[in-house]
Parts: sequence; C-alpha cells; structure tokens
Amino acid sequence: MSLVLPLEDVQAISKKRSRKLRLSEDMLVVGLKNNDSLAMSALYQMYSDSLYKVISTIVVIEEVAQDLLQETFIKIWKSFAKYDATKGRLYTWMARLARNLSIDYLRSSNHRNATVCEDLSEVGQQVDMTFQTNYNPELIGVKDMTKILTNDQKSALELVYFKGYTHVQAAEELNITLGILRSRLQSSISELRKVYA
Repeated sequence: MSLVLPLEDVQAISKKRSRKLRLSEDMLVVGLKNNDSLAMSALYQMYSDSLYKVISTIVVIEEVAQDLLQETFIKIWKSFAKYDATKGRLYTWMARLARNLSIDYLRSSNHRNATVCEDLSEVGQQVDMTFQTNYNPELIGVKDMTKILTNDQKSALELVYFKGYTHVQAAEELNITLGILRSRLQSSISELRKVYA
C-alpha cells in the first residue's frame, strides 16, 4: 500500500525541491486526476527524456520528435481520465501513447509533406548541378553515344545524368519502381562501357 499525500503537501514538497521535482507514481496519479499543474510539471520532468527516446526511435527528425513529445504530454493531460492503474503502470501507458502518436505521424500526410520539403531542398542543389552539366564541354557528344541504348535505358539515363533528377524523382517521372530504375541505369552504363571503353 502506498502513501498518498494531499495536494497541499505535494506543493509544499515541490517548493523545497524547486530544481527537480520527483514524486511517486501514486502521487502523480492523484495530482493528475485533480488536474494539478504541479503534478504535470513533475510528470514532464520525470518522464520527458525517456518518452523522447521512445519517439525518436520511430521519428528520426529531431524537430518533429520534439513536437511529438509536446503532443504526447498534451494528450496525457487531456486524456488522463482514461488511465487505469489496474491495467498497467503509468509509464507503460504514456509510452504507448507516445509510440502511437509517432506511428500516426509517419502515416499522416504531414510526414509526407516534410519529406517533400526535404527533397525540395535537394532540388536546389540538383538545379545548380544540372546547370553545370548542361554546359559542361566534356559532355559534348555524350548524348549521341546513348543511341545504342533501348528507349527505357536512354530515358532513365537522360533523367538522372543529363537532367539532374534524383533516383526517386526519375522513378516517379517514368512511373517505375526505384529498383527497376537502378537496374536500367546499371544496364545502360554496362552497355556504354562495352562499346566506348
């Protein structure tokens, strides 16, 4: 049987320990059920690092993981009435919430949009590289050499090496899988080596 202190005692204890507040799980549960902001503060201090580790193993972008950590604590605060101590420990319940929020994020369109934004930052670098390759004197006549390739090989090679597409972009443009694109690139380079090496 654990000791449950009234909230006034919890607040008095916290004033004595203003730096790092540590409460027992039972005290946290009582405080959170009473919507005590001090208990929420203690909960955050005690569990934020370990919940962040749960989230960051699923979502590797640090800023997104931090946002999901905040969302996790908001969800804990809002849905604490659903917590049932007889079904499991407090940390287990919170870790499941954090894990589910992280997985939901990966399934969401926000994740896809963040990925697109990262790809767009690479596009600027690709545009610079494309501009340089279009006017590179060493490439004069190289396009003529690709006449020996099949249309599939030629289109894959042109998108990646002459137009500066990433492999993902070229695969999407050609409406093929990434593996097929890489296979076509490999076979076209092999064909060119046989003839021109």
